[in-house]
Amino acid sequence: MCVRRFVRTPCVCRCSFTPLTLLFALGFASLPVVINTWPFRNATAAAWSVLQSGGSVLDAVEKGCARCEIEQCDGSVGYGGSPDESGETTLDALIMNGDNMEVGAVADLRRIKNAIGVARAVMEFTDHTLLVGESASVFAENMGFVAEDLTTNKSVNIFAQWLKGNCQPNYRKNVFPDPSKSCGPYKPRVTLEQKQRVWQGNTRSHDTIGMIALDQDGHVAAATSTNGLTHKVPGRVGDSPVVGAGAYADSSAGAAAATGDGDVMMRFLPSYLAVELMRAGADPSAACKTAISRIKRHYSEFFGAIICANTTGHYGAACNKAPGLTQFKYMVSNSESDTPLLKSVDCF
Repeated sequence: MCVRRFVRTPCVCRCSFTPLTLLFALGFASLPVVINTWPFRNATAAAWSVLQSGGSVLDAVEKGCARCEIEQCDGSVGYGGSPDESGETTLDALIMNGDNMEVGAVADLRRIKNAIGVARAVMEFTDHTLLVGESASVFAENMGFVAEDLTTNKSVNIFAQWLKGNCQPNYRKNVFPDPSKSCGPYKPRVTLEQKQRVWQGNTRSHDTIGMIALDQDGHVAAATSTNGLTHKVPGRVGDSPVVGAGAYADSSAGAAAATGDGDVMMRFLPSYLAVELMRAGADPSAACKTAISRIKRHYSEFFGAIICANTTGHYGAACNKAPGLTQFKYMVSNSESDTPLLKSVDCF
């Protein structure tokens, strides 16, 4: 490394800095940047391509999440995955503009494959923030989105095997018949006594793509898309379409996006908390870790992770150490590399 001494004689230095390496030497990160949860490389590449071609950060996160919807990333995003108790796949999505704090979101969306596109339509063509259920689907059709069956042979098979196994696992409690042994329909138990249940769900049954994009002009956006929790109670909505829970963006501070057990995580608004911590001066890694720690105090074994980025392009991630999650992988694209980079963080 070249060290310049402040003396009257000129500094003679044999090493040289490119503009990029000089930025890193001075403590600045690289902009623009795209970050998303999990090793969804094609989604990262799609978003990065938008920024490289001069598109907006909103366009970038929309295209990135849409890529995952098309590819049915990990079976946890898009059509044909995570059937609910009735065997139906429904979708949740959110998009947020960090410049003006506008948000569009949909939940329990039926028949429409492009959930993130519908979320953006909510933001751009209504004064609302969140549309849900059948009414959201009708809105989407009126906006020109094509109605299609979200069921596939894979989701039908998942549902059939679940029924064959007496509807295990499920997310019912304090009901009869005994949900640990039988399918419904269920009714409330007369007694308020609660039996301790061992959660048997698949740790990969409630993943989400959460994506953040920042450009060189200081614009920030965030988005999410998911098909929710496998075997969920029909009508269940997790953290993904809830602003401040699934994602949050503010161009004066940064952005964050979460993934994992949305029923638990949404109670703590971890994405909002992380952005506020970065606003107060915390670096992204520390902000992510604090947001996870806040949840961990109450739910020590919850399944979840969060990604964070501040306005300088510094980024970080954190995850809770739980069965099936000891290390969290996420993707980054910036000018450090021509291709998306796979990053990881050890859970704590």
